[in-house]
Amino acid sequence: MSELKMKVAIVTAASSGLGLGGARALAAEGWTLVLMSRSQKIEEVADELGATAIRGDITDPAALAQLVQTAIDLHGRIDGALINTGHAAKGELLGISDEDWHAALDIVLMPTVRLARLLAPIFRVQGGGAIVSMSSFAAEQPDLTYPLSSAFRSSLSSFMKLCVDRHGTEGFRINAVLPGFMDNYPVQEANAQKVPTGRYGKVQELGETIAFLLSDSAGYINGQSILVDGGLVRAI
Repeated sequence: MSELKMKVAIVTAASSGLGLGGARALAAEGWTLVLMSRSQKIEEVADELGATAIRGDITDPAALAQLVQTAIDLHGRIDGALINTGHAAKGELLGISDEDWHAALDIVLMPTVRLARLLAPIFRVQGGGAIVSMSSFAAEQPDLTYPLSSAFRSSLSSFMKLCVDRHGTEGFRINAVLPGFMDNYPVQEANAQKVPTGRYGKVQELGETIAFLLSDSAGYINGQSILVDGGLVRAI
Protein backbone atom coordinates (compact mmCIF):
# COMPACT_ATOMS: atom_id res chain seq x y z
CA MET A 1 0.00 0.00 0.00
CA SER A 2 1.35 3.43 -0.92
CA GLU A 3 2.10 6.11 1.64
CA LEU A 4 -0.91 8.12 0.46
CA LYS A 5 -3.28 5.21 0.92
CA MET A 6 -2.08 4.90 4.51
CA LYS A 7 -3.32 8.38 5.28
CA VAL A 8 -6.44 8.71 7.42
CA ALA A 9 -8.93 11.60 7.44
CA ILE A 10 -12.05 12.39 9.40
CA VAL A 11 -14.91 14.29 7.76
CA THR A 12 -17.89 15.85 9.51
CA ALA A 13 -21.34 16.51 8.05
CA ALA A 14 -20.32 14.16 5.25
CA SER A 15 -23.65 12.71 4.14
CA SER A 16 -24.49 15.33 1.50
CA GLY A 17 -23.52 18.62 -0.11
CA LEU A 18 -20.06 20.05 0.33
CA GLY A 19 -19.03 17.55 3.00
CA LEU A 20 -19.88 14.66 0.72
CA GLY A 21 -18.03 16.34 -2.15
CA GLY A 22 -14.94 16.66 0.01
CA ALA A 23 -15.18 13.06 1.19
CA ARG A 24 -15.47 11.80 -2.38
CA ALA A 25 -12.44 13.81 -3.48
CA LEU A 26 -10.37 12.45 -0.59
CA ALA A 27 -11.48 8.87 -1.31
CA ALA A 28 -10.49 9.34 -4.95
CA GLU A 29 -7.01 10.30 -3.76
CA GLY A 30 -6.75 7.13 -1.70
CA TRP A 31 -7.46 8.46 1.79
CA THR A 32 -8.92 6.14 4.42
CA LEU A 33 -11.97 7.91 5.84
CA VAL A 34 -14.00 7.99 9.03
CA LEU A 35 -17.20 9.96 8.40
CA MET A 36 -19.75 11.55 10.72
CA SER A 37 -23.23 12.92 10.15
CA ARG A 38 -26.56 13.12 11.94
CA SER A 39 -28.23 11.58 8.89
CA GLN A 40 -28.66 7.85 8.40
CA LYS A 41 -27.49 8.48 4.82
CA ILE A 42 -23.95 8.44 6.19
CA GLU A 43 -24.06 4.63 6.15
CA GLU A 44 -24.72 4.63 2.38
CA VAL A 45 -21.91 7.13 1.83
CA ALA A 46 -19.53 5.00 3.87
CA ASP A 47 -20.42 1.94 1.78
CA GLU A 48 -19.82 3.93 -1.40
CA LEU A 49 -16.41 5.18 -0.29
CA GLY A 50 -15.17 2.16 1.64
CA ALA A 51 -15.21 4.26 4.79
CA THR A 52 -16.32 3.96 8.42
CA ALA A 53 -19.46 5.85 9.48
CA ILE A 54 -20.66 7.10 12.83
CA ARG A 55 -23.82 9.05 13.64
CA GLY A 56 -23.30 12.27 15.53
CA ASP A 57 -24.16 15.96 15.79
CA ILE A 58 -21.47 18.50 14.86
CA THR A 59 -22.47 20.65 17.86
CA ASP A 60 -22.00 17.78 20.36
CA PRO A 61 -18.49 17.69 21.89
CA ALA A 62 -18.95 14.02 22.85
CA ALA A 63 -19.74 13.10 19.22
CA LEU A 64 -16.60 14.88 17.99
CA ALA A 65 -14.53 13.06 20.59
CA GLN A 66 -16.06 9.77 19.48
CA LEU A 67 -15.19 10.54 15.86
CA VAL A 68 -11.55 11.17 16.70
CA GLN A 69 -11.30 8.15 18.99
CA THR A 70 -12.92 5.88 16.40
CA ALA A 71 -10.31 6.87 13.82
CA ILE A 72 -7.48 6.32 16.29
CA ASP A 73 -8.87 2.97 17.46
CA LEU A 74 -9.32 1.70 13.89
CA HIS A 75 -6.28 3.15 12.18
CA GLY A 76 -3.89 4.40 14.85
CA ARG A 77 -3.53 7.88 13.35
CA ILE A 78 -5.30 10.89 11.85
CA ASP A 79 -3.51 12.79 9.10
CA GLY A 80 -6.28 15.10 7.99
CA ALA A 81 -9.66 16.50 8.91
CA LEU A 82 -12.36 18.18 6.87
CA ILE A 83 -14.61 20.09 9.26
CA ASN A 84 -17.89 20.75 7.50
CA THR A 85 -20.79 22.19 9.48
CA GLY A 86 -24.39 23.20 9.10
CA HIS A 87 -25.79 26.62 8.35
CA ALA A 88 -26.47 29.45 10.77
CA ALA A 89 -29.89 31.04 10.91
CA LYS A 90 -30.67 34.04 8.73
CA GLY A 91 -32.64 37.12 9.68
CA GLU A 92 -32.66 40.87 10.07
CA LEU A 93 -29.30 41.75 11.64
CA LEU A 94 -30.44 43.51 14.80
CA GLY A 95 -33.54 41.37 15.13
CA ILE A 96 -31.64 38.10 15.57
CA SER A 97 -32.17 36.64 19.03
CA ASP A 98 -29.42 35.89 21.53
CA GLU A 99 -30.36 32.24 21.23
CA ASP A 100 -29.68 32.26 17.49
CA TRP A 101 -26.35 34.03 18.02
CA HIS A 102 -25.26 31.36 20.50
CA ALA A 103 -26.52 28.57 18.23
CA ALA A 104 -24.50 30.02 15.35
CA LEU A 105 -21.38 30.08 17.52
CA ASP A 106 -21.89 26.39 18.27
CA ILE A 107 -22.48 25.36 14.67
CA VAL A 108 -20.02 27.61 12.79
CA LEU A 109 -17.00 28.20 15.03
CA MET A 110 -16.94 25.73 17.91
CA PRO A 111 -16.62 22.50 15.87
CA THR A 112 -13.24 23.69 14.59
CA VAL A 113 -12.19 24.87 18.06
CA ARG A 114 -13.17 21.56 19.64
CA LEU A 115 -11.60 19.37 16.96
CA ALA A 116 -8.41 21.46 16.98
CA ARG A 117 -8.12 20.75 20.72
CA LEU A 118 -8.47 17.03 20.08
CA LEU A 119 -6.23 16.85 17.02
CA ALA A 120 -3.32 19.08 18.10
CA PRO A 121 -1.80 16.51 20.50
CA ILE A 122 -2.27 13.75 17.92
CA PHE A 123 -0.54 15.81 15.23
CA ARG A 124 2.25 16.67 17.68
CA VAL A 125 3.01 13.01 18.36
CA GLN A 126 2.77 12.08 14.66
CA GLY A 127 4.95 14.97 13.55
CA GLY A 128 2.15 16.74 11.71
CA GLY A 129 -1.36 16.78 10.34
CA ALA A 130 -3.75 19.09 8.50
CA ILE A 131 -7.23 20.52 8.97
CA VAL A 132 -9.49 22.16 6.41
CA SER A 133 -12.54 24.00 7.74
CA MET A 134 -15.50 24.74 5.53
CA SER A 135 -16.15 28.47 5.63
CA SER A 136 -17.82 30.92 3.22
CA PHE A 137 -17.06 33.86 0.98
CA ALA A 138 -18.97 35.89 3.60
CA ALA A 139 -15.95 35.58 5.91
CA GLU A 140 -14.19 38.12 3.67
CA GLN A 141 -17.16 39.92 2.16
CA PRO A 142 -19.84 40.17 4.85
CA ASP A 143 -23.32 39.83 3.43
CA LEU A 144 -26.54 40.88 5.15
CA THR A 145 -28.19 37.80 3.66
CA TYR A 146 -25.93 35.69 5.90
CA PRO A 147 -25.35 37.83 9.01
CA LEU A 148 -24.44 35.13 11.51
CA SER A 149 -22.30 33.23 9.03
CA SER A 150 -20.49 36.45 8.12
CA ALA A 151 -19.66 37.23 11.75
CA PHE A 152 -18.57 33.79 12.92
CA ARG A 153 -16.74 32.69 9.79
CA SER A 154 -14.60 35.81 10.10
CA SER A 155 -13.92 34.70 13.67
CA LEU A 156 -12.93 31.29 12.30
CA SER A 157 -10.28 32.94 10.12
CA SER A 158 -8.80 34.67 13.18
CA PHE A 159 -8.87 31.46 15.20
CA MET A 160 -6.93 29.66 12.47
CA LYS A 161 -4.21 32.31 12.53
CA LEU A 162 -3.86 31.89 16.28
CA CYS A 163 -3.63 28.10 15.95
CA VAL A 164 -0.82 28.42 13.44
CA ASP A 165 1.00 30.96 15.61
CA ARG A 166 0.81 28.62 18.59
CA HIS A 167 1.18 25.17 16.99
CA GLY A 168 2.71 25.68 13.54
CA THR A 169 6.16 24.47 14.62
CA GLU A 170 4.57 21.16 15.63
CA GLY A 171 3.54 20.38 12.05
CA PHE A 172 -0.02 21.54 12.71
CA ARG A 173 -1.65 22.96 9.57
CA ILE A 174 -5.10 24.50 9.37
CA ASN A 175 -6.70 26.29 6.43
CA ALA A 176 -10.23 27.11 5.33
CA VAL A 177 -12.01 26.98 2.01
CA LEU A 178 -14.42 29.84 1.33
CA PRO A 179 -16.91 28.72 -1.32
CA GLY A 180 -19.15 31.10 -3.18
CA PHE A 181 -22.30 29.92 -4.91
CA MET A 182 -22.01 26.14 -5.42
CA ASP A 183 -24.12 23.73 -7.43
CA ASN A 184 -25.25 21.71 -4.43
CA TYR A 185 -28.11 24.24 -4.49
CA PRO A 186 -30.37 25.08 -7.44
CA VAL A 187 -28.87 27.80 -9.61
CA GLN A 188 -30.42 31.25 -9.15
CA GLU A 189 -29.63 33.34 -12.18
CA ALA A 190 -29.37 36.55 -10.15
CA ASN A 191 -26.59 35.00 -8.07
CA ALA A 192 -24.82 33.51 -11.09
CA GLN A 193 -24.71 36.95 -12.65
CA LYS A 194 -22.78 38.28 -9.64
CA VAL A 195 -19.91 35.87 -10.35
CA PRO A 196 -17.23 37.04 -12.81
CA THR A 197 -16.75 33.44 -13.93
CA GLY A 198 -20.42 33.45 -14.91
CA ARG A 199 -21.51 30.25 -13.22
CA TYR A 200 -21.95 28.41 -9.95
CA GLY A 201 -18.98 26.41 -8.71
CA LYS A 202 -19.00 22.63 -8.93
CA VAL A 203 -18.91 20.67 -5.69
CA GLN A 204 -16.24 18.49 -7.29
CA GLU A 205 -14.03 21.56 -7.83
CA LEU A 206 -14.30 22.47 -4.18
CA GLY A 207 -13.62 18.88 -3.13
CA GLU A 208 -10.44 18.77 -5.19
CA THR A 209 -9.27 22.00 -3.56
CA ILE A 210 -9.85 20.45 -0.15
CA ALA A 211 -7.93 17.32 -1.11
CA PHE A 212 -5.01 19.48 -2.26
CA LEU A 213 -4.97 21.48 0.99
CA LEU A 214 -4.85 18.29 3.04
CA SER A 215 -2.07 16.83 0.88
CA ASP A 216 1.67 17.13 1.39
CA SER A 217 1.79 19.27 -1.74
CA ALA A 218 0.19 22.07 0.33
CA GLY A 219 2.71 21.66 3.14
CA TYR A 220 3.69 25.35 3.17
CA ILE A 221 0.13 26.69 3.10
CA ASN A 222 -0.97 27.42 6.65
CA GLY A 223 -3.55 29.66 8.29
CA GLN A 224 -5.04 30.69 4.96
CA SER A 225 -8.59 31.32 3.84
CA ILE A 226 -8.80 30.10 0.26
CA LEU A 227 -11.62 31.58 -1.81
CA VAL A 228 -13.25 29.11 -4.20
CA ASP A 229 -15.79 31.57 -5.54
CA GLY A 230 -15.21 32.23 -9.23
CA GLY A 231 -14.07 35.77 -8.44
CA LEU A 232 -17.19 36.72 -6.45
CA VAL A 233 -15.22 38.52 -3.72
CA ARG A 234 -13.60 41.64 -5.17
CA ALA A 235 -11.73 42.75 -2.04
CA ILE A 236 -7.93 42.76 -2.21
